[in-house]
Amino acid sequence: MADSFGPVTGGDGEGAVETGADANGSRTEPIRVLVVDDHALFRRGLEIVLAQEEDIEVIGEAGDGAEAVEKAADLLPDIVLMDVRMPKRGGIEACTSLKEVAPSAKIIMLTISDEEADLYEAIKAGATGYLLKEISTDEVATAIRAVADGQSQISPSMASKLLTEFKSMIQRTDERRLVPAPRLTDRELEVLKLVATGMNNRDIAKELFISENTVKNHVRNILEKLQLHSRMEAVVYAMREKILEIR
Repeated sequence: MADSFGPVTGGDGEGAVETGADANGSRTEPIRVLVVDDHALFRRGLEIVLAQEEDIEVIGEAGDGAEAVEKAADLLPDIVLMDVRMPKRGGIEACTSLKEVAPSAKIIMLTISDEEADLYEAIKAGATGYLLKEISTDEVATAIRAVADGQSQISPSMASKLLTEFKSMIQRTDERRLVPAPRLTDRELEVLKLVATGMNNRDIAKELFISENTVKNHVRNILEKLQLHSRMEAVVYAMREKILEIR
């Protein structure tokens, strides 16, 4: 695969306990990865790259979304590394079924598609990461570890497109909320705005002069108040409900 992709942007997790981790949060078993792509050569390249990582194990591969669902049901991977556009059944379409057969699996879209619509639909379908295939080989493993640890990963160029799409979405609709949105504190709004820019917990803590644990608590409270499951969903909700605006 290409070895020219810039750094990915991500955020720390919301305190989820990962399987295969000890009491200190250190992983005791390899991260089990299912590789899904319609190009056999690309799948083989990923397998060779990831085989060099002691803490990552490729447990299977699939050539389309339908096969990915079958393999995931049998193998129960920790991470599904999947292309967006494939024959028979695409990656985005397969996301919901994957979540049903392997609820603990986290999905990273690894694709050549830089279309805003694909990015947005992937997030809505439950993907935790969206990376372009220009990513460097070193960063594939880094992204897998980050997502396994509860973070979200998105290519910087796509992060900016995501925010642009959110803003356009707001501008296209004048719908009013029928029920009041859950009230966030001023500090929670500050944290949410920084999350929306792609900053991770460490950087948010530095920006607001608070501890990283405090940031994690704020993120957890935001998700609980909004009854959402991920940082990306919180940003989508906040933009749609006009809780915050990104200029």
